[in-house]
Amino acid sequence: MTHSPKPSRSPKLPPNLQGILWMTLSMAAFALEDLFVKRAVRALPLSEVLVLCGLGGALVFAVLAWGQGVRLLQPAALSRLMAGRAVFELVGRLFYALAIALTPLSSATAILQATPVLVVLGGSLFFHERVGWRRWAAVAAGLAGVLIVLRPGAGDFSALSLLAVVGMIGFAGRDLASRAVPPVLGTLHLGVFGFLTLALAGALHGLWRPVAWTVPTAEALALLAGAVGVGTLAYAALMKAMRTGDLATVTPFRYTRLLFGLTVGALVFGERVDAAMVAGCLVIVAAGLLIAWDNALARRRLRSV
Repeated sequence: MTHSPKPSRSPKLPPNLQGILWMTLSMAAFALEDLFVKRAVRALPLSEVLVLCGLGGALVFAVLAWGQGVRLLQPAALSRLMAGRAVFELVGRLFYALAIALTPLSSATAILQATPVLVVLGGSLFFHERVGWRRWAAVAAGLAGVLIVLRPGAGDFSALSLLAVVGMIGFAGRDLASRAVPPVLGTLHLGVFGFLTLALAGALHGLWRPVAWTVPTAEALALLAGAVGVGTLAYAALMKAMRTGDLATVTPFRYTRLLFGLTVGALVFGERVDAAMVAGCLVIVAAGLLIAWDNALARRRLRSV
């Protein structure tokens, strides 16, 4: 009697490797989203781009939630914590979008990479987290890297670069608030609320600087659809990455966005990446890696106790 061979199952990737791949995919998609937004604001008012992208992304996540039977209107979504998180996200999304529209994409992307460094600083100040000398040194180095990128004393300094700094502060505040978000609010909830916040940011910008909306051309609609598509993919992949594998191992791969952003800026928009920009980027990345390494050491000590 012969037995038919059982179908072989493909081996699953280790959780850390899965998390790294999700994070890298997320950062590549975010860089593409920046590309689509920067191209779209050449044809449409920024407020229109933000509102349409925000509503489009929220609709995608809402449809996914409906398909999976997820109830979006949870009591926790109306808490003060979520309101504070929404304010920080609004500031981050609005000012980073302004930075993308008005400054070189490469410099805005470089400045944004200091967000994890600022999160460590905020965790110490507001959550009284214990921060050793290595992390304080990394925080100081990361902020120094931002100054190298900004070059405030140089002749080619642009005050518009501070838009990216304000956006970075907003995203850091959002990430700090996210630490206390209850587990009942999952990726689909945060995706809907995050993109609705983007639409609100666009509406507020439109009230601040009223500009008549225009009917999008076919090319503009394609750019908006691209921004929504890769934006929702980026957000979902980021949430997946943060919940897969060891955080200290996966988080440093956020810095792949720097590589993608600089590449897009140079190849698509012809932006110049000089020695000071590269040096500042390396300092910021080194600071983030030092924080991740120190976090890994702390976890190992806790496990050995």
